[in-house]
Amino acid sequence: MRVLRTPDARFDDLVDWPYAPRYAQVTDADGTTMRLHYVDEGPRDGAVVLLMHGEPSWAYLYRHIIEGLVARGHRAIAPDLIGFGRSDKPASRTDYTYARHVDWMSQWLTSLDLTDVTLFCQDWGGLIGLRLVAAYPERFAGVVVANTGMPVGAGMTEGFKAWLEFSQGIPQMPIGALLNGGSVRNLSGDEIAAYDAPFPDESYKEGARQFPTLVPVTPEHAQVAENKAAWDVLARFEKPLITAFSDGDAVSRGGEAPFQARVPGAKGQPHVTLKGGHFLQEDSGPEIVDLIDGMIRRRG
Repeated sequence: MRVLRTPDARFDDLVDWPYAPRYAQVTDADGTTMRLHYVDEGPRDGAVVLLMHGEPSWAYLYRHIIEGLVARGHRAIAPDLIGFGRSDKPASRTDYTYARHVDWMSQWLTSLDLTDVTLFCQDWGGLIGLRLVAAYPERFAGVVVANTGMPVGAGMTEGFKAWLEFSQGIPQMPIGALLNGGSVRNLSGDEIAAYDAPFPDESYKEGARQFPTLVPVTPEHAQVAENKAAWDVLARFEKPLITAFSDGDAVSRGGEAPFQARVPGAKGQPHVTLKGGHFLQEDSGPEIVDLIDGMIRRRG
């Protein structure tokens, strides 16, 4: 596997991004080793909050949420998926598979030996993060699910169908512009540039290009059986699970329903609908901080 690494200089002086990079190593089944970047801020003995991004963003999406959680005394950890942010990027689209991403993030989670974790997950952060919950339920104390899902081949929303067609047809993928278009508020030029920073040219975007095709929306997709097995675990998950979908996301519309219906820990929880687009972290950051903080404090 050939791997690209975004030059560190691309991340110099990003607006609202004071966080020191940390790195771990993951190893693919073919023996390739890759550097995985993550942010780890706040007191070491604080409650651990795992913030997982999706497509085509990176940990920068959580910059204000990290700040807010640390101010409440929590430990905020935000990894970059392989292929995104400061993490290494396989150079071929075929190197990106759902199963590989679950394996790589499982290696990272267990290498840090994270426990008593509150997960906030959005987009592919949910497709991968919820698989981690199913694989290691003993490591998680609570989950907040936002604008995501764990599909089992049963179809797609019209919003996702439009995104899939757009993502595969556009000759150049304008990452920062996509983040701006998927947020209700208008991002600044500096913020858009920060989302573009991980991708010096199109060759670095193979993961961003491939991810939409990997979502298992048909029975023929890979990982349908594995997602069904993960749902079986979630159907026995009694720790708190809150849905926090936004009111302006056509891609994930209605996605909160199966979580509320199937996960025991979702019963009686303060589910919310937040203001925002697909990237609701850009639109409802303070509300997300309040939601996570409240979940942690109710546990005592």
